[in-house]
Amino acid sequence: MPELQFTEQERKSIEAAIATAENQSSGEIQVHIENRCTEDVLDRAAEVFALLKMHKTALRNGVLFYLAVKDQKFAVIGDKGINAVVPDNFWDEVKEGMQNDFRKGAFTKGLREGILLAGNQLQSHFPINRDDINELPNSISFGK
Repeated sequence: MPELQFTEQERKSIEAAIATAENQSSGEIQVHIENRCTEDVLDRAAEVFALLKMHKTALRNGVLFYLAVKDQKFAVIGDKGINAVVPDNFWDEVKEGMQNDFRKGAFTKGLREGILLAGNQLQSHFPINRDDINELPNSISFGK
């Protein structure tokens, strides 16, 4: 079970990073972790994005961090609202930073730093509104 790869403290640390990033913007960030990804990682991340209904946010500014632990694959994808405003290479830069941590086995650190980087971009382009609501849960979702 992929959730066993992360201690309760690590999960809470990742969820705290999500909350921090979202408290600064109207964007929505989710993390999905599973053991295996038997298909192209971007295709699987897009499938999970749809399953989590991330495309249904009001401003289309959701960001998914997808990680297949045992297969050592991961992806970061944003919805069309955020993709329209971030630099072309932004997601690649986020992934490179995360990959450096992942190579050292620091998955929690890599996820936290990637989430906070995405949060900075969301804050720049989608500042929080007084009437902002949390459209998606901040908890990590787990697959098989």
